[in-house]
Amino acid sequence: MFRIKICGITGVEDARMVARTGTDAVGLNFYPKSPRFLTLDSARKIVSALPDGVVKVGLFVNAEVDDLTSTVDLLGLDLIQLHGDEPPEFLVALGDRPVMRAFRLGQDGLRPITEYLRRCRFLDCMPRMVLIDSHVAGAYGGTGVVTDWPALVGYPTDEDFPPLVLAGGLTAANVAESIRTVHPAAVDTASGVESSPGQKDRARVEAFVLAAQRAFGDL
Repeated sequence: MFRIKICGITGVEDARMVARTGTDAVGLNFYPKSPRFLTLDSARKIVSALPDGVVKVGLFVNAEVDDLTSTVDLLGLDLIQLHGDEPPEFLVALGDRPVMRAFRLGQDGLRPITEYLRRCRFLDCMPRMVLIDSHVAGAYGGTGVVTDWPALVGYPTDEDFPPLVLAGGLTAANVAESIRTVHPAAVDTASGVESSPGQKDRARVEAFVLAAQRAFGDL
């Protein structure tokens, strides 16, 4: 669905700037405890400012199904990013709305992730994409901690598993190396292109997008 995603957009100007850099997708954060949290009204303004073709992703953490689906449908979001502890059955409750399931890579490596996905296959609710982030106790992403790239080399690449989106501490300085190492379908960053939480830095965004585009082109 996308190759380069900038997450945690908090304002209209940042949304327009990020879209102009060639970013494929933007993330809107609806987790109340995040410094990048958006109200529904703010999100509506951002969505209205984005050009056609930019994938609009709503990030949710342990939200109620009705609240989540109401937000997604009202804003016309293209993809739901589940970044909490939602079980496979939660995906069933979302119906046919496209989902990107995020996981925090812990000491057990890929095993819990592949087990989760097998359960999804059994329930016929396989997510469209899988995002893998770094594991930081008490946090649900956006920490800036680099994910254990070598541990992801064994992620299944057959068509039975969703495409892998790599996140966790990615910046313009390391995104090309991460793509060469992991061979993900896409990359995602938030803090790695910010001057402060929620405030995107144009130069950092442009450098990140250019580095990622070149690395994907070399694969």
